[in-house]
Amino acid sequence: MATSNLKRFIAFALALQIGHAAAATAPAKQEVISLDAQSSELDLRNNNVEFRKVRIAQGNMTVSADQGQATRQASGLDFDNSVWMFRGNVKITMDQGQLSADEAQINFVKKLLAKAVANGTPAEFQQRIEKTGKIAHGHADTIDYDASKGIVRLSKNAWLSDGQNEIRGESLKYNLLAQSIVAEAAEQNSQRVHIIITPPPSKP
Repeated sequence: MATSNLKRFIAFALALQIGHAAAATAPAKQEVISLDAQSSELDLRNNNVEFRKVRIAQGNMTVSADQGQATRQASGLDFDNSVWMFRGNVKITMDQGQLSADEAQINFVKKLLAKAVANGTPAEFQQRIEKTGKIAHGHADTIDYDASKGIVRLSKNAWLSDGQNEIRGESLKYNLLAQSIVAEAAEQNSQRVHIIITPPPSKP
């Protein structure tokens, strides 16, 4: 029975991923970026700017942390090509979910959040599943968020749950739009993937 449930779970995840593949690559809508901070310090010589108790918002996306430091290749702070390092109580919220970490590096390209790499002990992720209303959540030492593909990759001691079933591995991918989990054998460093399937409660 467990094998049958596992096959149905994997088939369902793969079907969702294929059905939403086109939507996952849709370009993000560009909106105004706002930045609030308790204090700031600008280093003109090295073209760095540092903020304390910082919060950056763009549409439904927000980034907040105790400290934020930005560098860029050109002059000015306009998010065209910015690399940010956030430290302390880092929270990244987007339409599809939320990341929490001790620190995170975020790349903005053409005024859009393009990529985030979050590290923690552990870094955590969560998203509400539309179909069931349950919360998918996971944690790992490193969580890599690719905004253009809508993919969250959990690496090192990765764990994910859809609110009922659990999966563990060295590296796991979560598709935000398809709300599906992928564990590729080539990324497990010879470790095995472990899945725990909890049967739904029996009806009276």
